[in-house]
Amino acid sequence: MTTLLRIDASGRKDGSTSRALANELVAKLAPEKLVHRDLADDAPAFVDQDWIGANFTDASERSAEQNAKLAASDALVEELQDADALLIATPIYNFGVPAALKAWIDQIVRAKLTFQYTENGPAGLLESKRAFLIITSGGTELGSDADFASGYLKFILGFVGITGVTVIDGGQQMVIGDEAMAKASAEIERLAA
Repeated sequence: MTTLLRIDASGRKDGSTSRALANELVAKLAPEKLVHRDLADDAPAFVDQDWIGANFTDASERSAEQNAKLAASDALVEELQDADALLIATPIYNFGVPAALKAWIDQIVRAKLTFQYTENGPAGLLESKRAFLIITSGGTELGSDADFASGYLKFILGFVGITGVTVIDGGQQMVIGDEAMAKASAEIERLAA
């Protein structure tokens, strides 16, 4: 693996289990280049009316102000386009993804850049990439009716063309205790083997 883009979505720096598991996975994958985006330090702006107007204006017709409005989004898209693989490490907050991760998703899911409309419907443009999702939770069981994070993330990644998605389950830490982290670490070891 040449370039790995790592996205950390936990609002916690100290004691974050999603970050700890991401550290384990990065060490095992040993990418030549690691690009790290920590959403706790640098959460993307929320989409607003001016962003939408700029995004839906043809690139050749955008004003300087519209280009400036999209500059951060363009940079996030470029990071993703340049990466060979993506690692998203996230906790589940209130049964879904943290707001900062949703903001990042809103900034990178862009027509003509990461997906396109075709006569057969939308088609992702990032097909040659693979992704790793490290998902932790206190009580939510991944894949259960209460899990609105893992299915959503897999759907969004597939929408932009990333269908090779591996989920590392660090869920239910308040329910099964240390077993949750041991299970996730074992999965990381298996992936590295």
